[in-house]
Amino acid sequence: MYEPIRTKSVHSTVAADDTRIPHRSREEELDIQLAGHLSALLAVTDELGLTEAGDAIARQIARLRGGLPPVRHAGLSGADRKSLHTRAHALAGRALLVAASRADTAAAILAAERMDAHAAADALPTAA
Repeated sequence: MYEPIRTKSVHSTVAADDTRIPHRSREEELDIQLAGHLSALLAVTDELGLTEAGDAIARQIARLRGGLPPVRHAGLSGADRKSLHTRAHALAGRALLVAASRADTAAAILAAERMDAHAAADALPTAA
């Protein structure tokens, strides 16, 4: 009743093209994600003027990127210090989650320290 297909299909499967698609391991993906969170934290840290903490974050980013130092944030957002500390606390929390999932002790310790520092600074009363 039906005539069999005699020509080769024009459609291909993903498995056939597998050699052309670059793949990253889970570790590489987590490294990229962690470096991104730390870079965002570095930008806020630099805006707060916390040079020593920024240098520690920059060292971790360079380690994750294979020695390539990050570009330091030079612009100012104009946000008040309390909201910057809140933002930095959230970014450090994200970095801590990724660092824990990839078992990166150094980055996890750094992120936890930054969370503590920003939580303490956020709890301080603001000058009126």
